[in-house]
Amino acid sequence: MTRTHGTETTLIIGGTGKTGRRVAQRLTARGLPVRIGSRSGEPPFDWQEPGSWEPALDGATAVYVTYHPDLAFPGAAEAVGALSELAVGKGARRLVLLSGRGEEGAVNSENRLKDSGADWTVVRANWFNQNFSESFFLEPVLAGELALPTADAVEPFVDADDIADVVTAALTDDRHIGRTHELSGPRPLSFHDVAAELSRATGREIRHTPVSLDDYRLTLREHGLPVEFADLFELILDGRNADATHGVREALGREPVDFAEFAGKAAATGVWTA
Repeated sequence: MTRTHGTETTLIIGGTGKTGRRVAQRLTARGLPVRIGSRSGEPPFDWQEPGSWEPALDGATAVYVTYHPDLAFPGAAEAVGALSELAVGKGARRLVLLSGRGEEGAVNSENRLKDSGADWTVVRANWFNQNFSESFFLEPVLAGELALPTADAVEPFVDADDIADVVTAALTDDRHIGRTHELSGPRPLSFHDVAAELSRATGREIRHTPVSLDDYRLTLREHGLPVEFADLFELILDGRNADATHGVREALGREPVDFAEFAGKAAATGVWTA
């Protein structure tokens, strides 16, 4: 069964983020009501303020759950579990969780969401292409150097538009209930490969410089960012997510966006114009 009528509201937690705003656009285009769950939303939603959760959930029949800063961080499972139970208690039946491939800590959050009794779907994703255009790696690309603790490890980066298409399907089509979709791009890329693709797309040199995890933690600290982000690079370094998956094809019946295609389109917007 597919949701087609406009009487059911979907709460999109992280609705201004990379995947959340794309999901909101897709649902709105279908005529389905959405509510943006963010600190600037109406009513506001804040993971760190549990008192904000209930007003945001009022009347929501489906919820797209994204956790900030990351499901691997301490306290994430407890927060996701409490939110899921509250959502079901207030009448939300469909819960879709954005998770990470190979993140052992994230599995605890997945299990807590499943235990809520909701009709659930888990979407596990590799690192996003858009991390280079909208997030962590934008400033390094503008500076012309990706100084990261990646060595020669590879990652099959996935496009946020592919994730949003899968999430939208999971929120609106019963065929995705009880399924875990593992999403990646079509091919593994080293950060040397990424730098080469970005160089081709931008027409200027962008290089990859491997650094140690300790040095990267120092950089994060200097920029006021959680040093725990450095731990996520271990998911790349040990190779657990190095292989590409067929998740996008299985969920949508088409191939995923390649990094080169993403880079060309992003470059055309001027986002990497130094």
